[in-house]
Amino acid sequence: MSTPAQQSETASPASPFFTEEHEMLRASLRRFIEREVIPHGDAWEQQGYVPRELLRRMGAQGFLGVRYPEAYGGSGMSALGSVVLAEELARSTYGGFAVTVLVHTDMASPHLHHAGSEEQKRRYLPAIVAGEKIAAVAMTEPDAGSDLAAMRTSARRDSDHYVLNGSKMFITNGVHGDIYFVAARTGEPGRSHAGISMFIVERGTPGFGVARPLHKHGWLSSDTAELVFQDCRVPAGNLLGQEGRGFYSLVANLQNERLVLGAQAIGEASTALELTLRYVSQRKAFGATLWEKQAIRQRLAMLASRVEAARLLLHHTAWRDAQGHKLVKEVSMVKALCGELVNEVMYDCLQFHGGMGYMRESAIERMTRDARVQSIGGGATEVMLEEVAKRLL
Repeated sequence: MSTPAQQSETASPASPFFTEEHEMLRASLRRFIEREVIPHGDAWEQQGYVPRELLRRMGAQGFLGVRYPEAYGGSGMSALGSVVLAEELARSTYGGFAVTVLVHTDMASPHLHHAGSEEQKRRYLPAIVAGEKIAAVAMTEPDAGSDLAAMRTSARRDSDHYVLNGSKMFITNGVHGDIYFVAARTGEPGRSHAGISMFIVERGTPGFGVARPLHKHGWLSSDTAELVFQDCRVPAGNLLGQEGRGFYSLVANLQNERLVLGAQAIGEASTALELTLRYVSQRKAFGATLWEKQAIRQRLAMLASRVEAARLLLHHTAWRDAQGHKLVKEVSMVKALCGELVNEVMYDCLQFHGGMGYMRESAIERMTRDARVQSIGGGATEVMLEEVAKRLL
């Protein structure tokens, strides 16, 4: 991976934050998505998941190992690489496809990279980078979303195994995943952050299964599930990191997750504006194009300005992350701002598409449904603002 000084020397002409390597990744992703994703996205929305063969092709192109060392088949990039990945996936206009990939690359498998032993990483990470094994993270429960201390799923040590019992909710890649990074309480029951541990659970492990697939408002092409653990015996060697330290692993990766979700939101907002600008420049009403209506073009101009401002905050925060800074406040700002802004953009973009924007055949209709979760998933806006507020004084 390039040092900050080297990155500055090879900076892209388009941005002070990105290098030519980043721009090459962006161009390759854009070509791949136009060829391999957009023509098939509607079918994936109908079937409720992205074909695993598509993910294997992405792995073969190097798109699933952007953040991981070359020793495991990756590219060794920083958070800026993840931002490029998320923005370009979002340009597909299929949020379910985008989040399927991003959970695999930036929300689930990082737990293995950060906390796993060398043996665990050698065993699993090359297959994850290649798209041969699809990853999911099982953290959320019906009564424990952002409130991790309320987690009830338990893991009891029994000789050379742990026995897991409980359930997980809203798990992306849950139906068709292969490797699950599961949070469970190894300490005493209660509302303490202490005593939470992480485990690697493979598909097919006795006692582990999909309770039911979940049907969502948006992100229809991402498979989402409720998972159940009933006396599920996991080898003690599948403990990820240290027993009782799983909460700190979860919190550490939430910063990357929230940054990436902010990037996805910005990619979606930018694309929605592009689609809408194209539409209003062609659609005529009362003898003129919609673009010639001052109220419409000024509203779009303001939205474009705000998206660009949020994009610069996102990019600067990712750049600072690449320098090694701790950025809980800034990442929380990114997540809150971008998650709210993308919904505002979608509302107006659908409005300016008129009746056509309300039709299921319209990309903007799908994007509006997909965007709604951006202010909820990965940390609700209200939770993010509290993280910011605690660090303002």
